[in-house]
Amino acid sequence: MESLRELYKVGNGPSSSHTMGPARAAKVFMGRYPEATSYEAVLYGSLAATGEGHLTDYIIIKTMDPKPVKITWRPEDFRLFHPNAMQFIAYNEANEEIGTWTVYSVGGGSIIEEGQARDEVESVYPNTTMNEVLDVCKEKNWTLADYVYAYEADIKPYLEEILAVMRESLMNGLVAEGTLPGKLNYPRRAKQFFEQAKANPEDLSILIYAYALAVSEQNACGDVVVTAPTCGASGVLPGVLFALQEREGYSDEQLVDALAVAGLVGDLIKTNASISGAEVGCQGEVGSACSMAAAAVAFLKGASNLHCEYSAEIGLEHHLGMTCDPVYGYVQVPCIERNAVAAKRAYDAAKYAMLTDGYHTITLDQVMQTMKETGHDLMAKYRETAQGGLAKHFAEC
Repeated sequence: MESLRELYKVGNGPSSSHTMGPARAAKVFMGRYPEATSYEAVLYGSLAATGEGHLTDYIIIKTMDPKPVKITWRPEDFRLFHPNAMQFIAYNEANEEIGTWTVYSVGGGSIIEEGQARDEVESVYPNTTMNEVLDVCKEKNWTLADYVYAYEADIKPYLEEILAVMRESLMNGLVAEGTLPGKLNYPRRAKQFFEQAKANPEDLSILIYAYALAVSEQNACGDVVVTAPTCGASGVLPGVLFALQEREGYSDEQLVDALAVAGLVGDLIKTNASISGAEVGCQGEVGSACSMAAAAVAFLKGASNLHCEYSAEIGLEHHLGMTCDPVYGYVQVPCIERNAVAAKRAYDAAKYAMLTDGYHTITLDQVMQTMKETGHDLMAKYRETAQGGLAKHFAEC
């Protein structure tokens, strides 16, 4: 499995697949053909279907500035390797083609070029299933956080930076007012929820909602967030972690350890299934984020490794089949509310698991495989094309 640096990334929303990935690809292509006088970006499948609402054209043009870029949309052309495909073309002064590159934005801001296998990545962690990880931890008497630090000894300072960015996104979101950009005129609610949370300090759920909304709303307006594991699900993990810190007094150091545990779960899901809404639906984004956050909550509360795994399993299992159907292609409806609800569900999953002895029938590994198969079986219109589900019926009304 890859470094947690490849899971937790800092960048502008609203979509890691549609903004961070294409921006990263555009930079790489410019580096390969710096002599070009102009470029063309051909966007395929889901990347094209919701690209305008997700600001894909904007971020590519901005990244390649000051050289001109032509954006070509091909929403009907779905590539087999991944729905988020793009081709970059470089031109010289005579407008002659001097180079092309096909690349895929596979989720969480990661890109894979044409012909590259998904397992051709730098491996940091030797184990690729949760059962293997649990066996190693049992043998060595490690916590899940210990496992992360054993194989990625220098990751803690990076996680401290990630925590700081999450906190800044949250704080900015709590004071922002008005409506989010786009024709939905979607109202910001984080500040309103936060005021209610202060008035009801005994109700943790309101604070979790407020904090998750704050980050999700910042993401929706294109502000800087952390992929956890994606931009579209960026509010879940900080929503529950910072709410618990506020109400139960956990230190930043404890939150960093919880980020390590959550990252391990996210890495396993990314390796064995997918975190891309275009590939498997929202179960891969908000579902994965809920699974990560549930494990983190259980860890914070001193749960065993088995209870952390059970918490993660519950968080993912009960998002199976969730579609990705953003209205007008914006990461607003139903995405923002889903972040808030999933953050609370992560907390509930951990509480439920910790009421048991930790032993359960279905493992996280089995749920990951089920999620992958379920996502591939979903019709394309339910996988981030804005052509089905809520997106379709809202447009019809």
